[in-house]
Amino acid sequence: MRLHSLFLLFLLTVWAWALDGEEGGEEEAKAPEEATPGPPSDELLEEDNILVLTQHNFDRALREHRYLLVEFYAPWCGHCRALAPEYAKAASLLKNESSELKLAKVDGPAEKELVEEFGVTGYPDLKFFRDGNRSQPVLFTGPREAEGIVRWLKRRLGPSATRLETEAEAAQFIDSQDIVVIGFFKDLQDEDVAEFLAIAEDAIDLTFGLTDQLELFQKYDLSKDTVVIFKKFDEGRADFPVDEELGVDQADLSRFIAIHSMHLVTEFNSQTSSKIFGARILNHLLLFINQTLAQHKELLTGFQEAAPPFRGEVLFVVVDVAGENDHVLQYFGMNATDAPTLRFINVETTKKYVPNIGEEITAASVTTFCQDILSGKIKPHLRSQEIPADWDQKPVKVLVGKNFEQVAFDESKNVFVKFYAPWCTHCKEMAQTWEDLAEKYKDREDIIIAELDSTANELEAFAIRGFPTLKYFPAGPDRKVIEYKSARDLETFSKFLDNGGVLPEPEEPEVPLPEVGTNDSKQHKDEL
Repeated sequence: MRLHSLFLLFLLTVWAWALDGEEGGEEEAKAPEEATPGPPSDELLEEDNILVLTQHNFDRALREHRYLLVEFYAPWCGHCRALAPEYAKAASLLKNESSELKLAKVDGPAEKELVEEFGVTGYPDLKFFRDGNRSQPVLFTGPREAEGIVRWLKRRLGPSATRLETEAEAAQFIDSQDIVVIGFFKDLQDEDVAEFLAIAEDAIDLTFGLTDQLELFQKYDLSKDTVVIFKKFDEGRADFPVDEELGVDQADLSRFIAIHSMHLVTEFNSQTSSKIFGARILNHLLLFINQTLAQHKELLTGFQEAAPPFRGEVLFVVVDVAGENDHVLQYFGMNATDAPTLRFINVETTKKYVPNIGEEITAASVTTFCQDILSGKIKPHLRSQEIPADWDQKPVKVLVGKNFEQVAFDESKNVFVKFYAPWCTHCKEMAQTWEDLAEKYKDREDIIIAELDSTANELEAFAIRGFPTLKYFPAGPDRKVIEYKSARDLETFSKFLDNGGVLPEPEEPEVPLPEVGTNDSKQHKDEL
């Protein structure tokens, strides 16, 4: 009975609480007072195994991760989007290895303070931080694919070169790869060794060794400090003696290694293209052949024989027109049926040279062709489309190589030219604006709005390196050229043209002065 009474008392109590809650519902429903926000969190969050950094957690990331590669990116950047899957893959590779190395990223436009602090001027920009050193990050110079990113980072952790003590170790090391680089230094504490190791850190596709052993100097016929490239192709060995007074010049040694690590003749493909353009040799001689045809392959012998005297000055490249090289053919304005043939290009000026039609390809003819170009005897070959019959009938005038000089440098006209590529997305996006601009000024006899397809027309006056490129050619005898680099909208274009090829300075907004005697007159004076 007593238990029953206690149970009833318990039920009544709970019911009373419930009724009390209902009656006081409005009071309970009141929103709590807003708490004063605390400092921003320095919590480290991840996306795809990549740390997401801000100015608030950057210091913490440096404290907790001894080796940190940080990508500064912009959400709208095409190169950043292309890098993203490779960067995520590299992060996963490192995680699976339980590596000390960690990848991170910073949204540049959203984190302007970090962008300014680390001198970021373009995207993506990758910087390597070591041992929490915030003031001296190392610029990432490696390839932008997952395995290359990992190799570059691991080379930073060292050692970047293998220490060789005996003849057996050296022989095994040389035999282990098609190409190795060994630094022979009598004093491993010398500054030259530090320069050598710094080069080894960046040249991640090569294997480096290091020795101070006298028996190895004797074994390889060396009497002074020397960097030697051992390779299983071409001449087999290349020596870079260290200047006893000047020591190792990093730029000179890097170029020597880049030049001599290349085959005398390199076939162009997706694996070799980065090496070809990274060899720092500006002149390239290309042999276009069909590798499926025996009579074409026979031409390789003479091409190979002509190459040695030009090492370091001209890079000899073979392009197989039967392979996936249509983009190369297109760049040179060629078809597969044009093979076998030669083309010479300076990749800095983009000037191209063509041999005489029907000339046989032999070691002698290849040598003469190169020598005549280098000595200036042969002039660049400039491609041009034919002048369209209606080139000047529409508001936007159509220029080609053959009429460019006559129109652009007309002393009586101010000519605004868009240099474009048919496949360029940015060019397509501004096409209508360019049409509208031409329509607006079509009745102005002193202004011409024009365009030129730079993939099909080449100019002697200058090279076009990006699309779209906009240049203004003011009237007059000076052949002056002004490159336009401002906003690509009708209003800004119009201001540029109306102001004679110069954008007017933005007007300063007027600040109204208060009437004398008003209460805020002093305030305005201070602000001004």
